[in-house]
Amino acid sequence: MTRKWLALCLVPALLDGCGFPPRVKAPPADYRYVLLGADGAAVARAITAEARCPAIDIDGVAQPMVVRMSPGTMPLRPTRSDPKLSKPSAFPVLTCEAPIPGGTRSATIGGRALPLPKANPQRIVVIGDTGCRIKSDDNAFQSCDDPAQWPFERIADDAAASAPDLVVHVGDYHYRETACPATKPGCLGSPWGYGWDAWQADFFFPARRLLEAAPWIVVRGNHESCNRAGQGWWRFLDPRPLTPRQDCNAAEDDAVGDYSEPYAVPLGRNSDAQVVVFDSSRVGITALAPETAMYKTYRAQFERAFALAAAKPQSHLALHHPVLGFAANPNQPEAPFPGNRGLQAVLEFLRPTVLFPTTVQALFSGHNHVFQAVTFSTGQPPQFVVGNGGDLLDPPFPTPFPAGREPAPGAVVADLVTADRFGFLTMERVDEGWRMRAVDELARPLTTCTLWQRSVRCAPIADVRMKP
Repeated sequence: MTRKWLALCLVPALLDGCGFPPRVKAPPADYRYVLLGADGAAVARAITAEARCPAIDIDGVAQPMVVRMSPGTMPLRPTRSDPKLSKPSAFPVLTCEAPIPGGTRSATIGGRALPLPKANPQRIVVIGDTGCRIKSDDNAFQSCDDPAQWPFERIADDAAASAPDLVVHVGDYHYRETACPATKPGCLGSPWGYGWDAWQADFFFPARRLLEAAPWIVVRGNHESCNRAGQGWWRFLDPRPLTPRQDCNAAEDDAVGDYSEPYAVPLGRNSDAQVVVFDSSRVGITALAPETAMYKTYRAQFERAFALAAAKPQSHLALHHPVLGFAANPNQPEAPFPGNRGLQAVLEFLRPTVLFPTTVQALFSGHNHVFQAVTFSTGQPPQFVVGNGGDLLDPPFPTPFPAGREPAPGAVVADLVTADRFGFLTMERVDEGWRMRAVDELARPLTTCTLWQRSVRCAPIADVRMKP
């Protein structure tokens, strides 16, 4: 344990907020949470080090949970990083699940209450790109045991304290991909690889209070593709039943494991709002050619996503890669990178220029490690990027933002606000729209926005850097 961490944990006011730094033995696996899937179906999950699944009590009636995945160590397989820097993924935990029927009034596992879906959720937390980056091939080693350098637990606790009815994570939960070198004391000794120890340190332990606060909608990021942390994604997070070969354990099955069907989660009973979840985890940054299998898969899936969106006039599309956001360009700051060209190539065929049907009111993404809200004068839906949940932040954009830049061909920017600060976003219902509030890692306001029928208005980003 570092002296800095020890000092923090000895302060009584902070004692309850201390996570475990990488050199401290991890707590036993004991996590319970609720995920929302297609049509808002709720599933309870439990991760345990015990030999058997616990029982779940629903409205006073105990019933068994079933095994989603048993403990095991997966054989070493080719990964995105250098194979010499990889290792087999060990999962010495049991993953259990049980459906929560609609109308359930109470549900507990081991006497601990589960957060149940609200009939009409009023407050939503949006968060993304939360893990601590340890990645040799990028020469990127974040100080995971310093809450100032990796503030995800603080952010998750603040988000839980906001009393959300629902949490939406826009992807990239896992970043500890390779071993921390001895020359980097800030992460030395951290769990690494794609097994349970890294998943617990990067996500489940720091997010534990937020997991207990509300049900989650989970979006898959590129860090959860099969050649990265996909095995953990299918074990722990995807809300749907497992299907054969869709577990990322064998490289020959990646054409199955790397894709999943879009689905819609209604935001309340009889609501005209919903979140349509789209799995873009495997897309790259270059335009896809129409003859490729990935293009054909995404084209069919976008068609199905748009059919889902047609059912509700307020459909928010949640996908990891920003189609209409900007990314910082460290080599040419005055020329920021546009939105994802791989997805744009598919969307340009389906909806030339505007890219999305009118029932898609807004896009919510991560991937770029900033907060960003972009609106357009040419008919495209506004894009929110909430990729500032804990991983290393992107370099700041120039001020003022370069004029005339378009995230996609023909998408003329009407307004853009952006902040290179850690934090998260809250959304609250206001009549037929939403009031949005972006805050930093200390819960200080960055900006407020209103969203109504594809129209977004945001206040200028607050300058909070020098405030205590």
